[in-house]
Amino acid sequence: MSPGRRRADGGRGPAPLLLLPGGLALLVGMDAGLTLAGVPAPLASARLADLHGSLMVLGFLGTVISLERATALRAGWGFLAPALTGAGALALTLLPDPLLGRLLLTQGLLTLVLVYAVLWRRNRDLTVAVEALGAVLAAAAALLLTRVEVAVVVPLLVGFVVLTIAAERVELARLAMPVGADRWLVLLAGGVTLAVLGTTVLAGSRPGAEVTWRLLGLALLLLTGWLVRHDVARRTVRGSGLPRFAAVALLLGYGWLLVAGLGLLLGGRPVGDGYDVVVHATFLGFAISMVLAHAPVILPAVLKVRLPYHRAMWVPLLLLHATLAARVASLGLVAIGLRALPIWQLALLGNVAALLLFLLTLLTVVVTGPRAGRRRIPDRTEIHV
Repeated sequence: MSPGRRRADGGRGPAPLLLLPGGLALLVGMDAGLTLAGVPAPLASARLADLHGSLMVLGFLGTVISLERATALRAGWGFLAPALTGAGALALTLLPDPLLGRLLLTQGLLTLVLVYAVLWRRNRDLTVAVEALGAVLAAAAALLLTRVEVAVVVPLLVGFVVLTIAAERVELARLAMPVGADRWLVLLAGGVTLAVLGTTVLAGSRPGAEVTWRLLGLALLLLTGWLVRHDVARRTVRGSGLPRFAAVALLLGYGWLLVAGLGLLLGGRPVGDGYDVVVHATFLGFAISMVLAHAPVILPAVLKVRLPYHRAMWVPLLLLHATLAARVASLGLVAIGLRALPIWQLALLGNVAALLLFLLTLLTVVVTGPRAGRRRIPDRTEIHV
């Protein structure tokens, strides 16, 4: 057994240290979001406001996903992926020129593609291939961001989070999925990818651009509907404790992705308030809710700490979705002529408060809970949430 494999199986290795830049990207990204929206923020940096999307999606989610996959690989070189994405997040935060940070993010995500390639060679798992495709889209987005605005690469970022999370759900709940689920996943993921590429190539007001956005919405609806129909969360939501918490978070996340897909199908290319709804329904309502659902299961495997379920976890979860719903509703009130900007601002602050509260809750539960001993990292197909 190689030293890299022993470290991944036994000691904590570099995971806690590599997670710190991702956590910093989340905190700075939330601050940047407040600044971008004109809400008072601790840093209030116009430079960081322009990096809000990069920090949240590539800096935070990219690092967390890379770290989890590197841990599953059980080889020391795999941790280069989260190390590079974390370094990219730090460079974006600290350096006045974002170029180096974007290049580091690109290198980290390309390394993640290599991690997926090795995982694919082990068992030819189609879910891993779909996750690898998502990483390719993320790397393309990071590279394009050296030349274009973030709005141009939003479809690529959507593809990254949707393909990654969809494949993870099939992988984690494989025993509850129907026969042929992997092939259906590939088919539906292929539809999302084609639509993503179409919207990216036909960016702006080029002929056919509206059609590709509507096709992306349709592809998201089909994939989400299929996941909702077959996900074990529909049964575990009737349970208790962690399974019920995770199921509620999963189903709420699916609900927000349906909102995003429906918005694209009906409205085409998102602009103005529609852009805000689609983007935050996808990256906050869907992606972050999925992170909250899996954190009590994945973090112990990655960080080798015990993270027992606690009822306090419900508070930030429900606060996140309630404030996001209020945020969307306030935009609807503005659209019909009612001045609801204070509601929108309070809802945005509630989004940030929910994420901070969840981080604080996890930290408290870890510190006050029993310490973890040396134990085997569970295979992801053994986890059913």
